[in-house]
Amino acid sequence: MIIVPIKEGENIEKALKKFKRKFEKTGVVKELRDRQAFTKFSVRRREQIKKAIYIQKLQRMEADV
Repeated sequence: MIIVPIKEGENIEKALKKFKRKFEKTGVVKELRDRQAFTKFSVRRREQIKKAIYIQKLQRMEADV
């Protein structure tokens, strides 16, 4: 259960934004989408490798600048 403490006089939109941020960090929606369809381990591994290559490429570009 997510609990968001609200200060006296705090705007409801701000509290809602805090709630959404906390909910997103839990990863419930992402896990739900992942469980809807089975993905083979090899496909998951390939996606992880692609992501790692992309991140390394960004880091190299940032280091060159």
